[in-house]
Amino acid sequence: MTRRQVILSGSTFEERIGYARAVVDGDWVHVSGTTGFDYATMTISDDVVEQAEQCLRNIEAALAEAGCSFDDVVRVRYLLPVREDFEPCWPTLRRRFGEVRPAATMMVCGLADPRMRIEIEVYARRPALGRSSS
Repeated sequence: MTRRQVILSGSTFEERIGYARAVVDGDWVHVSGTTGFDYATMTISDDVVEQAEQCLRNIEAALAEAGCSFDDVVRVRYLLPVREDFEPCWPTLRRRFGEVRPAATMMVCGLADPRMRIEIEVYARRPALGRSSS
């Protein structure tokens, strides 16, 4: 299959680094690692839970533009510089993924900007016509 669609969020990082928020390749949607920046204002909260919530809003917008939703996510990766920041995010993450149950990995690693406390990456499979997305 050939690459069909590139989705941009307006993040200055996309332009500076040269990547897309998401790429739709056939039925597959690959959403880049997404941080808690509000891309309209390029601001970010100091609070890890607020960052997680913004990450999910950013991801939701990319998924919607690709024609799918959190119900279609099959894989999620969580990247955090501080291991102890992960557990406070669990209720927020469970609200989006608790029923979907995608394969998941959490890794502790450095992120591109010291203000970033969580980064989330997802893969989704777009629903086929006539097939339910859940």
